Amino acid sequence: MANLQRAKQLTNLKGNTNPSVLIVGGGINGIGLYRDLALQGVDVLLVEQKDFCSGASAALSRMVHGGLRYLEQGEFRLVRESLEERNILLRNAPHYVKPLPTTIPVFDYASGIMNALLRFLGLSEKPGRRGALVIKLGLTLYDFFTRTRRETPTHNFQGQKETFLRWPELHPDVKCSATYFDAWVTYPERLGLEMVMDVAQTDTAAMAVNYMSVASSDGKSVTLRDEVSGEEISVEPGIVVNATGAWIDLTNGALQGGDNEPAKKMVGGTKGSHLIIRNDTLLKAVGQQMVYYENQDGRICILFPYFGNVLVGSTDIRIDDPTDVRCEEEERDYILQSLAFVFPKIVIQPDEILYTFSGVRPLEYSDSSVTGGISRDHSCRTLPDSPQRDFPVLCMIGGKWTTFRAFGEQVADKILDILNSKRKSHTNSIPIGGGKDFPRDHGDFENWISDLRDRSGMDEARLRRLIDRYGSKAESLIGYMKQSTDKALISDPSYSQRELLHIIEQENVTCLEDILLRRTSLAISGGLSTALIDEVLAIMANARGWNQTRTTSARQEFLARLSKQHAVTLEAAEPQPVNA
Repeated sequence: MANLQRAKQLTNLKGNTNPSVLIVGGGINGIGLYRDLALQGVDVLLVEQKDFCSGASAALSRMVHGGLRYLEQGEFRLVRESLEERNILLRNAPHYVKPLPTTIPVFDYASGIMNALLRFLGLSEKPGRRGALVIKLGLTLYDFFTRTRRETPTHNFQGQKETFLRWPELHPDVKCSATYFDAWVTYPERLGLEMVMDVAQTDTAAMAVNYMSVASSDGKSVTLRDEVSGEEISVEPGIVVNATGAWIDLTNGALQGGDNEPAKKMVGGTKGSHLIIRNDTLLKAVGQQMVYYENQDGRICILFPYFGNVLVGSTDIRIDDPTDVRCEEEERDYILQSLAFVFPKIVIQPDEILYTFSGVRPLEYSDSSVTGGISRDHSCRTLPDSPQRDFPVLCMIGGKWTTFRAFGEQVADKILDILNSKRKSHTNSIPIGGGKDFPRDHGDFENWISDLRDRSGMDEARLRRLIDRYGSKAESLIGYMKQSTDKALISDPSYSQRELLHIIEQENVTCLEDILLRRTSLAISGGLSTALIDEVLAIMANARGWNQTRTTSARQEFLARLSKQHAVTLEAAEPQPVNA
């Protein structure tokens, strides 16, 4: 059976090759804009050359935050907007976005005041150590910005004695600590996918197709290439939005429409890499909090528990080619060195690094010598008009994952002005996917669990796992799972055969990596084995009707990607025969 969701979108696309808006890039910013425009009734087409949320949008630190450190750069508007958007996500996607207590170890009281002032005035870019006074000021502003609609508790400080009672493994030079709340996202890729799926369930002309790239443009039409079949489709959009992140300049080149003069460089990406570590001592030391700390060079790093392991990051390195980035050895060493600085008693062995991931931040081009000083704000710029191009090209530059909704709304308003259309609704109060009807009150949540358990007859632990993965959509999934005999996976009993089959049938899955890297946590949790890969592959091959040659090829492609991009090397034994 083919990917029915994608096949339907392709059929719709061939019947409507004149969309009002073509969005190129299916990362979180492109999806946020797509969702907003669709809700306004705009016939919008979104294309993504790989899978939805498969680039930088899948490589974030899993933080949904205001950006405490941006305050010393004077970016008050960005921090205020980020905190507002964090709170909106806590309300609209409570199944994936959750409050996270965050502790900052403080090494002295007064340092950093002068450097923070110079950075605020734009007279210095160099990061420096931040003492208790600077941190206190920043956290006070943090609390002030969210005073009218507070979703999390305010900050507090702990003295040295209290700090070491709670964090005995910290560096002995720590003088005190500060704890505040931000948020984290459990399944960022799924959250993006859910917005695409939400649009598909509405009565709109909007279309979204993954594995569809821009091949060329003659200035009037844009030729799209189906990366699965190789087929090319020509569309004539009224407006084009370039939301390709770190690939913006490359995409602009393809959209020039015969104009040989290159567009001005808009993006200067920086690479951020992370490690997933399995070390029981470190996990116990972190507890259920994030540690937000300074490395010796003044750069901010983070670590927190993630799917039973510890996520640690990140680096911030300029990079010219965003294709197939990976965590290099020197980045791994840098992250481990930063970890050894804040927790000097804890030793990480090489085999405790289960998984690595990297992404490129699509920051606005800057000649700044310090990458940490480059703004994380977002902007929308329009390519200069060209006699060789009939349609305007709007470029979505920069932005934090946290602010995708606000960024999308701002760009949508520009597009609505061009189309002479009025806004029909706002997305700030519309739940996302499994966040709809998801009880936020603890008592209501427990009552819901109890009711679901009674109606489904399902084990409560299993039920809670499904709700953690799918939110309120777990109810319909449970109904699907009970339509036929279901079995737990042998290699990972936390997932079942029909759960994965439902993902394959309903969630626009094209490749094996779509399931293992993005629709589930099987890879990033560090639990992959050849046996598990083969189990999942057999389910997909049977569902798709793949022969042995296609199945073997899919396996080899995934193992190669896993090794190259995520530093996970598994034995490449032959897969089991497919029972098609």
